[in-house]
Amino acid sequence: MKKIIGYRKLLGVNEHAALNELKTVYRNLVKEWHPDKFPDNAELAEAKSRHIIEAYHFLVSIAPETRAQTFVEFTLTTTTAGITDFEYKNETLQINFADGNNYEWFGVPKALYIKMVNAPALGRFVRRHICNSFPYRSVRKTEVTV
Repeated sequence: MKKIIGYRKLLGVNEHAALNELKTVYRNLVKEWHPDKFPDNAELAEAKSRHIIEAYHFLVSIAPETRAQTFVEFTLTTTTAGITDFEYKNETLQINFADGNNYEWFGVPKALYIKMVNAPALGRFVRRHICNSFPYRSVRKTEVTV
C-alpha cells in the first residue's frame, strides 16, 4: 500500500482518479520534468521523469478500468488454475498460477500471509481471503511448458 500511496502522491491524484485524469496528469508532469528543460541538472530531471513514468504505468495497471478489462481472465485464472509459486515481500503478495498468469496483491497483512501458507487448501484460501479483498494487478504472463 505504501507504493500505491507514494505513486498517487507523486502524481497528485487520489484513489478515485480515472484513466483520463491519470493520463493528463502524467503528460503534464513529463513535460514539466523533461530533461531538456534542465540543462544544468539533466540527470535529476531524467531520474524524476523515470519515476513519473513508473508511477503512471503502475497506477494504470491497478486502475478499476484496467481491472474491469481483464476481470474475466482474472476470474478464470483464480478459480481454475492451480498455484505454482508465491512470494511475499513488504505487504505485497505475488502468486504465479499454472496457466502462466501472475498477479500481485498489495497491502496483504503478514498475519494473513502466514494463515495462507498454513492453509490446507491454498487455492481456496486465496480465492476466499485475498483475490477480491486487496488491490491487485497482473504482473506478467509466463510461458507454460508441459
